[in-house]
Amino acid sequence: MIPSAFAYSRATSLQDALIQLQSHEDAKLLAGGHSLLPLMKMRLATPSKLVDLGGLKEELRGVRREGDRLIVGALTTHSEVAHSKVVQESLPALSEAARQVGDLQVRNRGTVGGNIAHADPASDLPAIALAFDAEIVVATLDGTEVIPAHEYFLGPLLTALPEHGLVTHVSFVLPDPGTQTVYEKYPHPASGYAVVGVAAAGGVGTDGTVSHIRVAITGAGEVAYRASAVESALAGQTPTEETIRAAAAQAAADGDIAGDLFASEEYRRHLCQVYTARALRRVFASQLA
Repeated sequence: MIPSAFAYSRATSLQDALIQLQSHEDAKLLAGGHSLLPLMKMRLATPSKLVDLGGLKEELRGVRREGDRLIVGALTTHSEVAHSKVVQESLPALSEAARQVGDLQVRNRGTVGGNIAHADPASDLPAIALAFDAEIVVATLDGTEVIPAHEYFLGPLLTALPEHGLVTHVSFVLPDPGTQTVYEKYPHPASGYAVVGVAAAGGVGTDGTVSHIRVAITGAGEVAYRASAVESALAGQTPTEETIRAAAAQAAADGDIAGDLFASEEYRRHLCQVYTARALRRVFASQLA
């Protein structure tokens, strides 16, 4: 299909992008375009103007570690995240998730900021953001705003991103040394989106019991969620096949699980349990050996 007519300009700076976004009615930002352009072709989105951010790569691109945080620029592509040595060494789950986004073309063009701003309920990154206490840093003409991930994702394609705001980077809390981080996913065979995706992190104390556990799930419902019931069931326990199965059985308890033509609600609940168990087995593999 052909999108409706729209104006186009290429931002020369972050400030210029913000001015154009606010000064033109119904303007949209263009990063990788893999979410916005299909919506425009189906005329589910009809922006009057596209403001291309491609010229801001020096300002909004790259990965770096700052203290206990991993900072990922909004225009960093999924492929760059997946292959970043900094990400692989400090937050392997993020690297795993980035490697499983869409297909090769999407990973090479799609961006972290665009993914987070679009907030598709079947996207991979929201689970990582929730599991690792991410902060979404947003620029507006009034200044900078920092939004915690647990306050940012509100519903399908619905976020706390301010009107005329622009995601500049995403900041993830790095886990303590010795913490294992993983991402497990059942992808839709046609789209590659997560039917269910599970981000998990965990570690054990000197007594062999679980001292740290974080689990977040995406794809199962209208918004990604923390699986708090799983965390509560496993915290303080010795990680065994039995305790992992018991905890994973609670994987759907905190989410509003949805069904569709591909996967019913019942099937998605089952997948939540199966993939949470897989993720936890990997997290605690050394204790289960």
